[in-house]
Amino acid sequence: MRAAVVDRYGTPDVVRISEVARPAARADEVLVRVKAVAVTSADSRIRGARFPTGFSLFARLAFGVLRPRRTILGSSFSGEVVAVGTRVRDVAPGDEVCGMTGLKLGAHAEYVAVPAKKLARKPSAVPHEDAAGLLFGGSTALFFLRDKASVGPGMSVLVNGASGAVGTTAVQLAKHFGATVTGVTSTANAGLVADLGAARVIDYTRTDLAGIADRFDVVLDAVGNLSIAAGRRLLNPQGVLLLAVAGLGDTVRARGDVVAGPAPERVEGFEFLLRLAAVGAITVVIDQVYPLQDIAEAHRRVDSGRKVGNIVVRP
Repeated sequence: MRAAVVDRYGTPDVVRISEVARPAARADEVLVRVKAVAVTSADSRIRGARFPTGFSLFARLAFGVLRPRRTILGSSFSGEVVAVGTRVRDVAPGDEVCGMTGLKLGAHAEYVAVPAKKLARKPSAVPHEDAAGLLFGGSTALFFLRDKASVGPGMSVLVNGASGAVGTTAVQLAKHFGATVTGVTSTANAGLVADLGAARVIDYTRTDLAGIADRFDVVLDAVGNLSIAAGRRLLNPQGVLLLAVAGLGDTVRARGDVVAGPAPERVEGFEFLLRLAAVGAITVVIDQVYPLQDIAEAHRRVDSGRKVGNIVVRP
């Protein structure tokens, strides 16, 4: 099969298309023909060995000290089942599924083998591209807003980085849960963020968050440029600061009204997001869709910092 291989750390130019052995489904796994897969900020960080402050040593130990241990990146995917393991009972060839592969990665390829328990059925109303784009940022937004901050009616939510993969879904989820949303983004993306449900949009190129008088019940930083001190200054007395992107120092110090750390990959969360997308309650924002052979360009787009929503590749 064809796959995007990264056998050394570096710029997007290190990503190359190669023929590799097709994986086989183990007893509890499903082999999926990948129809669409996201290229995320996590893929970019791993490829370039650019990890959040303080995490470099741990990340190198996990992903490879001198070169990538997992040479095929990619986690958030959607596709069609082509084979199942001997212990799999509730999934069959021909089923359309989606999911995330976690630290195993491997989805930037024509086929990927995934434990059946990590898969969600893809609704027919949701295109493969939307499913692949939704899960990475969507599961992060859902975990922080619903599971950690219990966002609900009457609450005020600030989303810093409202036009990214996490932010575009976070704005919509917070609005869906009944909150009044303020989105922080650039001039070019202000209209999009308003259309997604933000009652107010702050243009960070013109307004410094440190100078605004507003205070919020929830502040979600999807960028990583808010310190704990700066984020706390934006909170109401009972507010909570959610750091979806944080260095080691802020992650260790996160307690009380500050939440940080990785979001779990839960099938229940995938299914919740997919149901919303299927009925049009969430719009999956896709910046560009690339063929697999142009995946280096997809990495460049992610690296540019100018992508809006999600980058998706079709193997």
